[in-house]
This record gives sequence, C-alpha cells and structure tokens, in this order.
Amino acid sequence: MVKTIKQITEKLKAGDRRALARAITLVESSRRDHREQARDLITQILPLTGRSVRIGISGTPGVGKSTFIEVFGKFLTAAGHKVAVLTIDPSSKRTGGSILGDKTRMEELVRDPNAFIRPSPSGGSLGGVARRTREAMLLCEASGFDTILIETVGVGQSETTVAEMVDVFMLLLAPAGGDELQGIKRGVMELADLVVVNKADGDLKATARRAAAEYKGALGLMRPKSQHWRPEVLMISALKKLGIEDLWEAIERYRVARSTDGELEAQRREQAASWMWSELDDSLMSRFREHEAVADLLPRLETDVKSGKIDPTDAAEQLLALFLTK
Repeated sequence: MVKTIKQITEKLKAGDRRALARAITLVESSRRDHREQARDLITQILPLTGRSVRIGISGTPGVGKSTFIEVFGKFLTAAGHKVAVLTIDPSSKRTGGSILGDKTRMEELVRDPNAFIRPSPSGGSLGGVARRTREAMLLCEASGFDTILIETVGVGQSETTVAEMVDVFMLLLAPAGGDELQGIKRGVMELADLVVVNKADGDLKATARRAAAEYKGALGLMRPKSQHWRPEVLMISALKKLGIEDLWEAIERYRVARSTDGELEAQRREQAASWMWSELDDSLMSRFREHEAVADLLPRLETDVKSGKIDPTDAAEQLLALFLTK
C-alpha cells in the first residue's frame, strides 16, 4: 500500500491528470480501507500544497455561474495559470450521483490542457458541499494547479462551509435590486469578500449599475471580516467577457491586503483547525452508525420516536450511552 501511495504521489507531482482523477476518487470513497489509503496519500502530498489561490464561488440560481467560471477559467489559463475547478453538484437521492453535470456546461474549459474540472456529488453532506472537497483541493495543488475554483450549489449552509476552506469568497449576483436584495440572506452577504454583479451588458447594464450601488450600500452596513479589506462590488458580463480582468486585479489586491500582518496565513491556520473538527464530527458519526449494538437498537428507537412512544432526547441518550459503554 505504501509503495502504491508513493507511486501516486510521484505521478501527482509530475502533473499526471489521470492519477489526479484516481486520487480524488480514492479520497471520495467511503470504504474504510480506501479512507486509510486516502489519509496516507494526503500526508504524503501535504508539503506540496498551500501555494495556490483558493477561490469560492456562490450565487443565486440562474445567475450564470457555469458561464462565468468557464470564461474566468479561460482568462486565467490564457494568462499562464493552471486552473482546477471543483464543482459541488446536488446529489441524486436515489443513486447518490451528480445530477447537473458541470463538464457538459463548460465545453471549452474542459478541453483546455491547463484546466481540470471535477464535478463531485454532495453525497448528502451538510449544505450540499462534498465532504472531501478539501482533500480534492490539496490534491489539485500537489498536481501543480495554482488557482482553485470551488463552486457551491448555492443553498444555505454550503456557503459557510466553502468560505471556511478558501482564501477569497465571491458572491455572484444578477442585475437586480430592491426586493431581490431583501431576499439575499445577510449571512451570505457577510461572508462575501467580493460581490460580483453579472450580466451587466445591453439593456441590463443600467439595472446592474443600480443593483451594484444597492449591494455596496448594504455591505457598508456590515462589519468587515478583515481590518485590511472592505468587500468590493464589481460589475461584469461573462457572456460578453467584460470586467474579467478587473475582477482578477481585485482578487490580487485582496490577497496583498490580507497578507498584511500575516492575516491570510492566520486564516488558513484557522481553516485547518476547523477542518480537524469537521473530520472529528464526521468520523464520530460514521463510527456511531457502524457500531453493532447501536445499529441493532436504532431502527426500533426510531420507530418509537415516530410513533410518540419515546422522547427523541431520551432515545438519543440511550443510543449514546450504548455507544460509549460497549
């Protein structure tokens, strides 16, 4: 097994895309033996990581995330960057597989030799974020990709989870304001380092300008996450490929500003600690469900809870006591 992991590591260092795809499949596996191999692999490649720009991208449905990511990705590869795109698809409840198929929505980028796209099913994990996205990100960095784009499904808690693993969190919004602004959760706006109004072209340009002003006003009422950076609002048109260079320059300004006093590095250290606790939560729940005595009692207690024969708290305490004593 050690020899195999060393071989995979060497292939990743050489930029072998097939090895990268296989390595991500390995870390996404729920099999216990695969999880052990995955931990060994991550340990081996860890010194090769941390040198990329990690960008989280979220947005409301229909805002044009896939079009934006393809255009942004092509801009970056043309500038000499190697771009990895990790898209988090909602999972089919019947099969557990991805249902959106981002590769089919980024036909140009998927053919770019300096880009790598990996759609991953959320697997029912919290907020629709794939449980192993962090590990996939590290594997991409070990393979030489210097820019990592992580797209969320744009639903609820997924934004918070992605914001805890990236350097810069970008919120992509449509050219609307007023009632639409009220519909955007304050928590999502507070996470944003950059708010990007897409589709700012043609008849929508004036609307986009008004929306950008409203978003800027809303951000001004919120306490910034960093003492060195106040969130900016930009206008782009992914369809017309306008404003993309300005957006990248804003990201670079952000990184320079956040690097002051080691703030960005401190953020990454906090994210690593958060990852540890997330892994602990997942591992404990996994072992809890695999516990033989718990597995035997769980169906009956669940039935009793549904029928009102037992209080949910009491049932949970019984299961926890069983898990801790046997």
